[in-house]
Amino acid sequence: MHKPIILFSLPRSGSTLLQRMLSTDANVSTIAEPWVLLPLVYSLKQDGIYTEYSHELSRQALICLLNELPNGKQDYLESLGEATMDLFSKVSGNDARYFLDKTPRYALISDDVINMFPSGKFIFLWRNPLAIISSMIDTWGEGKWNIYIYKADLFDGLQNLVDTFKRNRETAMAINYERLLQSPENELFRVMKYLELDFHPRLLEEFSKVIFCGQMGDQKGVNEFDHVSTSPIDKWKATINNPLRRMWCRRYLKWIGQDRLRIMGYDLDELLSDLNATNTTWSNIFSDVARLLFGTLYCLLGKPIIKPAKVRLKEWKWVKRYT
Repeated sequence: MHKPIILFSLPRSGSTLLQRMLSTDANVSTIAEPWVLLPLVYSLKQDGIYTEYSHELSRQALICLLNELPNGKQDYLESLGEATMDLFSKVSGNDARYFLDKTPRYALISDDVINMFPSGKFIFLWRNPLAIISSMIDTWGEGKWNIYIYKADLFDGLQNLVDTFKRNRETAMAINYERLLQSPENELFRVMKYLELDFHPRLLEEFSKVIFCGQMGDQKGVNEFDHVSTSPIDKWKATINNPLRRMWCRRYLKWIGQDRLRIMGYDLDELLSDLNATNTTWSNIFSDVARLLFGTLYCLLGKPIIKPAKVRLKEWKWVKRYT
């Protein structure tokens, strides 16, 4: 059976680029983004799930099962890990040694994912938070403020990743996206050494030819770049440029804090200095004000109100059709 490589990162951190590079080695098999571990781990969570069959009752029944297992939750997680790797092995080449799972939302369940795979390899990919925010706006918001949609990633996900890395830094490895772009050979050599594989120049020469099965993952970057370029490093400065965006990002950096940023490989004062030095424009300011206000309501009221409303709409359609 293949061994797992889990590539942890926030969305828009450059994980697809690293995934493509590693998959040029015949020892590494992968698909776009499986997402398969999320519902498995969330089966144990009390919050964050709405189901038609009553998730809370299902969770309570599952807890009863876990209480009968010799090692409780750990037995359950390891069994899920074994079953998942059996699935991954069936979609992998016979010659591959590893299967690489790159699913950014695993940031929300990073501790449990590591506990699933006692023999796994875990790579934490960090990127400048300002560049992540900018990429979310440009890629998924078409230049408009949309960060409230990714609150779980930017706050819960980031905090989980940092905490998980701190607890597992002896067995995991970290890499920065900026350093990967600036010194790709050196950084890939480190990664391959961690994976106990040989570094080959083709990792940099052939990654642009890689096409993944599956529809998830970054399609924009795949189409834009066929070679390693440092141009994305400062691209964020053209997007986070009006006073409102800078204010929000300043507060976000301070929320992350110096300690977490240092673990990620960044310095708070340097990032704040870079942010303050960006050219100020007033583009999108009125749109941003409206979207920030809507985002506040979305975060405060969206989950408890929208989901029941969807259920009521579904029930009303059923009543109209069958009564």
